[in-house]
Amino acid sequence: MTYTEKELVRIAKRENNAKRNYLVVNRLQGKHIPVEPQACLAMFDELAAAVANAYEGEALLLVGFAETATAIGARMAAGMGCYYIQTTREDAGDVEYLYFTEAHSHATQQKLVKTDLDRVMGEIRRIVFVEDEVTTGNTILDAVDAIQRVYGRQTAFSVASLLNGMDAEAERRYGERGIRLHYLVKTDHSGYPERAEVCRGDGVYHTYPEENPEGILYQMHTAGGRMDGRRLVNGADYGKACHRLAKQAMDYVPFREGERILVLGTEEFMYPALYTASVLAKEGCFVRCHSTTRSPIAVSTEAEYPLKERYGLHSFYDGGRRTFVYDLERYDKALVLTDAGDGAERGICDLCRSLARCGNAEIHVVRWQG
Repeated sequence: MTYTEKELVRIAKRENNAKRNYLVVNRLQGKHIPVEPQACLAMFDELAAAVANAYEGEALLLVGFAETATAIGARMAAGMGCYYIQTTREDAGDVEYLYFTEAHSHATQQKLVKTDLDRVMGEIRRIVFVEDEVTTGNTILDAVDAIQRVYGRQTAFSVASLLNGMDAEAERRYGERGIRLHYLVKTDHSGYPERAEVCRGDGVYHTYPEENPEGILYQMHTAGGRMDGRRLVNGADYGKACHRLAKQAMDYVPFREGERILVLGTEEFMYPALYTASVLAKEGCFVRCHSTTRSPIAVSTEAEYPLKERYGLHSFYDGGRRTFVYDLERYDKALVLTDAGDGAERGICDLCRSLARCGNAEIHVVRWQG
């Protein structure tokens, strides 16, 4: 399938970011905008096919960038059957990390679990960094430098992104370093700052309460067999684990054909929610899926602006951090999938309160645990 910039790209305004005032919102990606899961996964599969054809027979490690590209990388690795690990800003346990910087982001520090990389770098011939979009390419270059400082220069590198907004100079730098590029759509970012700057920002902003609200009802479930993409996994095994999670969620929550279902992931935890949403859609439900996010984005009533309403939440992973979800609607059932551990109650309550405010009367939260 052929995708176009006009079809996929919407421009939103970042809040409090002097380095880059705009955010590229891909309307099929399933992060900020509710999406039909099959359309989202089909786009990811298109990128996976291009990478698989380019490197048939090579020992690959796919690295998905947190937070918006974790689902893309996981889906690609599940289909290709190769190693997968995501970058993270969370605590992955008692491990050693490789650190690098995403300078334009609201949260600049990124890291990979070095403890896991140590196990496989001797057999990996190519690392493919998976992104939703690349602009300058500087973050990936910083990651390449961090890896080469530790493991030397025997590993080749590639980038697979849905969108490529790199200019000629950025692509020349990549060519000089032998980093190959794969993407679905070439984008022109030259007008994006101006488009973001004129955003009126007159949408609806909901802030979270200072105290836990009472009377917000939701049903909590626990699913077993968790695999963590922040740690090195075999992609095929991870895909099977996500399928088992989807089946457990459907056992907990009875769904009927034709029901309107919302499935929400949380921050970096995106692919299991998208996959579960796709399974529900195959059962004949009307399903939409997206995720909470760290990204503070302005909302606006302008017709072409992608985001209209914002809900502030405490993070599921760090109660002192604020997160957001955008453009909620009323559904017959809302299903929240998360891998957050203890301490997520405040964030869960905030999200369920936001869902209830939109008229969602039946809310289920499924925690994926080991």
